[in-house]
Amino acid sequence: MILDYEPGDKVKNPYNKEWGIGQVQSIIKDKVTVNFENVGKKVINVKNIELVKLND
Repeated sequence: MILDYEPGDKVKNPYNKEWGIGQVQSIIKDKVTVNFENVGKKVINVKNIELVKLND
């Protein structure tokens, strides 16, 4: 699996839209740490949830 995320990218979780827009903080293997505007930092396993990358 090739991840198309880089630190600083804006993303959203399609299953938890109420979390708001998040900014990718770090990527380690299949885990992406994202700081969401409404819930703070979350570690997402991209094997389970595919984040939607937003265009600037």
